Amino acid sequence: MGRVFVVSLEGRVYSCRHCGTHLALTQDIASKSFHCRHGKAYLFNKVVNVTLGETDERVMMTGLHTVADIFCTRCGSIVGWKYETAHEKSQKYKEGKSVLDRHKISGPDGSNYWVSGGSDPDDV
Repeated sequence: MGRVFVVSLEGRVYSCRHCGTHLALTQDIASKSFHCRHGKAYLFNKVVNVTLGETDERVMMTGLHTVADIFCTRCGSIVGWKYETAHEKSQKYKEGKSVLDRHKISGPDGSNYWVSGGSDPDDV
């Protein structure tokens, strides 16, 4: 395995809560209406500094999807998942997009959803 290069983003950035590695920009949020087992999650058009795990078929609230967990390249923490295939026509918009778990990331202002008791400064 070669050396891992980490991309630094400019602007309002979401980062890994464990190591601070940049993961996504606020402008790349496709939806804030997603949920995961820890609570809120955001769907992003683009994420960086992540590696993909094995693909897996999962039945989610919106049907069957082929997804891969995504991990922070610096510390290896699982930060969400990527939609590879949506099996229902109405869910095809998710393909190629990634979901970041708000419990696993820090917000652009440094806030940690998991510490703040569920309040999310980005909702204002």
